[in-house]
Amino acid sequence: MPKNLVIVESPSKTKPIEKYLGSDYKVLSSKGHVRDLSTKGKYGLGVDIENDFKPDYVTMKGKKSVIDELKKESKKVDHVFLATDPDREGEAISWHLQKVLNLNDKDYDRVVFNEITKNAVVEAFKHSRKIDQNLVNSQETRRILDRIIGFRLSRLIQSKTDGSSAGRVQSVALKLIVDREREIEAFVKEEYWSIEAIFPEFSAELFNYNHKDFEIHNEIEANEVLNNLSNTFKIESVDKKNKQKQSKPPYTTSTMQQDASNKLGFNSKKTMQIAQKLYEGIELENDTVGLISYMRTDSIRLSQDFVGQVYKYIEAKYGKEYIGSVKVSKKTENVQDAHEAIRPTSIDRTPESVKPFLTSDEYKLYRMIYYRALASLMKSATTINTTVILDNNNYQFKATGQVIDFDGYLKVYKDYEDTKDTILPPLDTYKSEVLVSKEINKEQHFTNPPSRYTEAKLIKEMEELGIGRPSTYATTMDIIKKRGYADIIDKKFVPTETGFEITDKLQEFFSHLINVEYTANMETDLDKIAEGNQDYVKVLKDFYQDFEPSVQNAFSAMPKKEAEKTGEDCPECGSPLVIRKGKYGEFVACSNYPKCKYIKTSERVVLEVCDCPNCDGKIIEKKSKKGKIFYGCNNYPKCKEAYWDKPTGEKCPKCSSMLTIKKNKIKCSKCDYEK
Repeated sequence: MPKNLVIVESPSKTKPIEKYLGSDYKVLSSKGHVRDLSTKGKYGLGVDIENDFKPDYVTMKGKKSVIDELKKESKKVDHVFLATDPDREGEAISWHLQKVLNLNDKDYDRVVFNEITKNAVVEAFKHSRKIDQNLVNSQETRRILDRIIGFRLSRLIQSKTDGSSAGRVQSVALKLIVDREREIEAFVKEEYWSIEAIFPEFSAELFNYNHKDFEIHNEIEANEVLNNLSNTFKIESVDKKNKQKQSKPPYTTSTMQQDASNKLGFNSKKTMQIAQKLYEGIELENDTVGLISYMRTDSIRLSQDFVGQVYKYIEAKYGKEYIGSVKVSKKTENVQDAHEAIRPTSIDRTPESVKPFLTSDEYKLYRMIYYRALASLMKSATTINTTVILDNNNYQFKATGQVIDFDGYLKVYKDYEDTKDTILPPLDTYKSEVLVSKEINKEQHFTNPPSRYTEAKLIKEMEELGIGRPSTYATTMDIIKKRGYADIIDKKFVPTETGFEITDKLQEFFSHLINVEYTANMETDLDKIAEGNQDYVKVLKDFYQDFEPSVQNAFSAMPKKEAEKTGEDCPECGSPLVIRKGKYGEFVACSNYPKCKYIKTSERVVLEVCDCPNCDGKIIEKKSKKGKIFYGCNNYPKCKEAYWDKPTGEKCPKCSSMLTIKKNKIKCSKCDYEK
């Protein structure tokens, strides 16, 4: 019998960790959170506001059996190790586990590891500790804040607007999107012109007149300049400088999500799902091992062991001259340095060596993380930058070029960074000579409005402003899209009418709370709680004393948006019929509700696809409760034949099941047959 029980969050971690620790340890999973706030008490918050915001926790749906098993196993062993994720949320999960399992201090220890490798896990068990109550207080304060704001504001928004929810971070992020759209709408474009001289081997652009800044505002001015120019140019100066091009630091959550979006086309949710899998463990040829360190971090710190490992690798593979220095963070405010940057767990585990064991997307993300960490510890690239100034009748033209003198970190990172040689002819050898241009061109331009936010740009903006934390970025992006507050057009956020409406209403009544500064300051307070330098009850009291009166005022003063009339009258009471929003979408009902509860039945046309292979019914197009289209038998619930992909009506020649079509490919709904 094992003497120790280890509890982790994810089931995929149990097998490798149990193997690393040996027969004295049994490893089980809590499958994430086990408790959450109830919906009891005032406003259904699950928080006793009058009693220092004491939370009321309940077992989460579906977790009773998990807790029962953990209780049973914990009684069989001498000691329990709580090994949930190495962040505040993980600390809180360990605390909840301690409570539900009734573990005294002598019965348990908290273990934290930043990567799932044998060395890291075994070493972590040598440095176990008790639960850090300050970290728990910080996480639970965040949870209570988000519950109060989410429940109270969402109820307000649902009763007064077409929206369905609001939140502490979500609503500020939406405000950034809406504010940017209004900047674009208010933007007035301005005309300007450029003039370029074309030479056999390069081109140069007009930038000065009499060595002063010079702008051309219209075609008349452009033609006037052209009339003053000849086709001969005198070389005024040739300036060559050696420049250092430094590598970027290793990835944080934010920078990884940004690059995955820009370079791989992944949205933040997909990026975090893949990173989670790489962290939790990949089954290689003879072992299951975590390929990357913990993926929720805002630190660029690397462990000394990893740095030493990489320096040896660089020297052996590329030469001593390629060894660089460790990057040091310039940003200290709101940075949680509890664990490292995102990096490979072993520099010897190259992307190419593990590629056979990864999916295409896993390989792409791992490769990007691997080479970013490797490049961060390599020497700067050196470039020779040349600037040539040409003069033509007191008009100055500029040409620039760049040559890579020493590739440095670009030896491994050139696929991810656009750095190319732009070679100019050796003009410094005939400085006094005159160059003759082939042609001189004019071109019209217009100034552009600020660009809309992509996911990558919005995450970068949130991080720079101190809004949210690494674990919240992907969720925030997802909520804004799912709630219909912004559409994604050409990979950019475009606020919907509802998004504008909610932002305007919240700013009218909560501008002192739903703003960048207040949200960033709240993150600072949460950090101080985690450090033991701030009383969490005081933070909650100060917030609530400001927040709740504003909510009460908004409920009474915010006008309710009138429902859109359909132009029809209610057949039961004669009142106008209106369009309302429900849990599963829009529906038509009487405006005299609750006195009249008439609801118009759906008149949606039923789309028949084919005969049902299981009965005498028809397979028709349906919608799930979440609005997703699927195909099922019209004799449901007697017949439960259903498909996510569109049936063709043909049988599979291999197993006689239904053939379905997806993305112009016909496949069997059951076996691996493909037509």
